[in-house]
Amino acid sequence: MNTIVKDAIQHWSYVAPVLKPARNAKEYAQLVEALDAALDAGGADEKHPLARLAEYLGELIAEYEAKDKMPPAATGADALRYLMQRDNLRQADLPELGSQGVVSELLSGGRDFNARQAKAMAARFGVSAALFL
Repeated sequence: MNTIVKDAIQHWSYVAPVLKPARNAKEYAQLVEALDAALDAGGADEKHPLARLAEYLGELIAEYEAKDKMPPAATGADALRYLMQRDNLRQADLPELGSQGVVSELLSGGRDFNARQAKAMAARFGVSAALFL
């Protein structure tokens, strides 16, 4: 086994977390931060050894952004269902909306979002509050 592979194996536990696809907004932000760092360290120059890392991180970011494009939502409930599915959330994960019963009513369309709830969801998911109203 050559020394490059040995070095890669030795450092893999540090590198691997940066190279996985984002599953949620937090992991996406970490990828963007990693890409910025790789570019600042020389990866913007395609002849630099970090150029391939920057390219790969860019591909992971583009993959998440393509997947993350929210379809036009007909209702606030549709938007919330989409965002919950995207981030793998359950009703219990949204205490800022109220009890699970309230979340259930919002998701079923039996209750409309109020301004406080729309603002809380906008802050949590990084979207416009108008999406829920």
